Amino acid sequence: MWEGVAVGRRSQLGSGWPRNTNMTLDQFWNIVEKAHRAADGDMDRKCELLHAELRQLPLDEVRSFHAHFHECEDRAYSWELWAAAYIIGGGCSDDAFSDFRSTLISMGRQTYERALADPQSLADMDYDAGTAQYEGYQYAPITVEKDLGGGRPFPRSRPHPVEPSGKPWDEDKVAELYPRLAEKYDYTG
Repeated sequence: MWEGVAVGRRSQLGSGWPRNTNMTLDQFWNIVEKAHRAADGDMDRKCELLHAELRQLPLDEVRSFHAHFHECEDRAYSWELWAAAYIIGGGCSDDAFSDFRSTLISMGRQTYERALADPQSLADMDYDAGTAQYEGYQYAPITVEKDLGGGRPFPRSRPHPVEPSGKPWDEDKVAELYPRLAEKYDYTG
């Protein structure tokens, strides 16, 4: 049995989007990391565990979790990380990059922060190219949010960035950016 992470209510929000006052970023990461450890590398299982944990929380805390999730997705929306995803996946569309960022978040705070600081650090870990662009983890918060909120989706607190941060790269030269990643994933461009 997987035990839940106690978050606890600290305030009641009125209608509208939370300002992350119910759940701290540390509490967000505790939930993510607990699901990651319990899933033992199985992304389908990780989604089930996250969904089950979020179902135990009040709606305002699920919204707060979702807001933290969006913030993490947006922080990871960089050309540098997209280049790493491109190499690992042998290509990476904008939808696949969204899946990649969600999968990266699902791996926990340490992996996430390390990859943001140095995308090539992904070469140092057992990062499965087959699940690197897993689609589904990002749907757990919205599914639970809609279930608890009577089917009503809640908007993001701010729009997704229009463009990734950082410097764009040329597809023909992306392997030059992260040669260790290119070698590990047999990417020749």
